[in-house]
Amino acid sequence: MTQRARELYRSANGDRWSLVHEYDSGRVFVRHEPNLSSGGRPSDISIGDFLVRDGKGPEHTELLRLIGTLVETSVEK
Repeated sequence: MTQRARELYRSANGDRWSLVHEYDSGRVFVRHEPNLSSGGRPSDISIGDFLVRDGKGPEHTELLRLIGTLVETSVEK
């Protein structure tokens, strides 16, 4: 399955969050990859669930910032 990922945030303890697009299915989701000492098993989370679940961390802020860039418009004079 063809995927493209963009890292959203990497914590000091090594956890990583990425925005992933699966081209074949069209699915877009957040992948959390915990550090090795936490087990290191990645989990995929729908964007809605990710933002609702403890949505105050820097990884959430970065996803919201990225989403905001998609709707920026130029001001017409």
